[in-house]
Amino acid sequence: MAEHRTRVVTPYEGTGHRTWDETAPVPAPLELHSTPVRPEWTDYNGHLSESCYLRVFGDNSDAFFRYLGIGEEYRAAGGSLYTAETHLINRREAAEGEPLRLTLQLLDVDAKRVHLFHTMRHAADGTLLATAEQLLLHVDTAAGRAAPLPGPLRARLETVLAAHAVLPPPEEAGRRMGIPRNPAPRNR
Repeated sequence: MAEHRTRVVTPYEGTGHRTWDETAPVPAPLELHSTPVRPEWTDYNGHLSESCYLRVFGDNSDAFFRYLGIGEEYRAAGGSLYTAETHLINRREAAEGEPLRLTLQLLDVDAKRVHLFHTMRHAADGTLLATAEQLLLHVDTAAGRAAPLPGPLRARLETVLAAHAVLPPPEEAGRRMGIPRNPAPRNR
């Protein structure tokens, strides 16, 4: 009997999505993805499960990639963005069926890297539910290593970065994780 394998599919694969328009202004921040909390994403407490926060942020990244022109054709030609690091901060719970609205702010870009910041809010009342900070690498999938962003993609990212320069830096961006300790008193 043949083994049946499934993979994670984003909501934008093979469907319509917002695409780059050279003449349109770039919103600051971008709002490209919204979704209700699906029943299969909830845990035993009835809330959006920890791993599913990352899934929703990943879908927001995918909407951004497609906005820039990184879709199935781009990946078939051997290019992609891979996540190198993610930092999630959970603020509030979200229950099954609650509407989520996501925003994305581009914090920086260089020859091979893209630095993003996501916010997840309750779509009805605007309550901040979670944030995610991501560092992505542009990869040549055939070579299996990081590679420079192609000129047109880099130009689009620079356009977004310029539009997002008016936004304040997110308070949560670049935060260290750890347990704060009071320093021991010094003997004098």
